Amino acid sequence: MKARAVNKYIRQSAKKMKPVLDMVRGKQVNSALNMLSFMPKKSAKLIELTTRSAVSNLLNSEEGAKLNPDELIIREAYVNQGPVMKRIRPRSMGRAFMIRKRSCHLTVVVGTPEDEVKNDTKEKE
Repeated sequence: MKARAVNKYIRQSAKKMKPVLDMVRGKQVNSALNMLSFMPKKSAKLIELTTRSAVSNLLNSEEGAKLNPDELIIREAYVNQGPVMKRIRPRSMGRAFMIRKRSCHLTVVVGTPEDEVKNDTKEKE
């Protein structure tokens, strides 16, 4: 059983979010949230909020009401590039310099460890 949460149009580049996301991918939700709460990065706070939303989505579903939140893991976590806002800054000798204000879309999928074992056996057959 799994549930996902998507946070779109985040005003930060995907390149800055990836290292933080790599640290929590595959970990248990409780330990990941603990790590994220103590990280001094803007992306850590955004990932924490999205992870909490995914857990809430799972626990509010009909099948998820029976689950123990301590057993959940982060199954998938990825960030994609969003739209880029383009601004122009004047430079010397009448030239223009393009400033790209990047954004991204964050997706977090949480689930139970049993699902992972079931999916692995189906793929091997």
